[in-house]
Amino acid sequence: MALVDTLKGRFERHMDRHAGVGWADVRAALKATPSALKVLQAMEDSGGEPDVVVLPGQPAVLSFCDCAAETPAGRRSLCYDRAALDARKEHKPAGSAVEAAADIGVELLDEAQYRALQSLG
Repeated sequence: MALVDTLKGRFERHMDRHAGVGWADVRAALKATPSALKVLQAMEDSGGEPDVVVLPGQPAVLSFCDCAAETPAGRRSLCYDRAALDARKEHKPAGSAVEAAADIGVELLDEAQYRALQSLG
């Protein structure tokens, strides 16, 4: 399983994102939710770098977030949602972030979660 090896390597290189969490916990969670691997593969395929994060205020929740240093090229030309996309008259982006996330089965972070993720480095 190349994906699991990739995730494990990233997990081990960035322990600061998930202090107090062991790989065995992550592996058990992935085994309990096999559909998560399909979502994580889609994130990887789009140029993302999913990793486990523990967001402040949610110490008991294991979340996978895209921790790529830059937005992958395929996700740069997006509006936030359909309303923003429809409102654009010229130079329309390729789609919306909300729809792209829904297509692969993930949710976007809210502003507080995003800021917390940014604080992790």
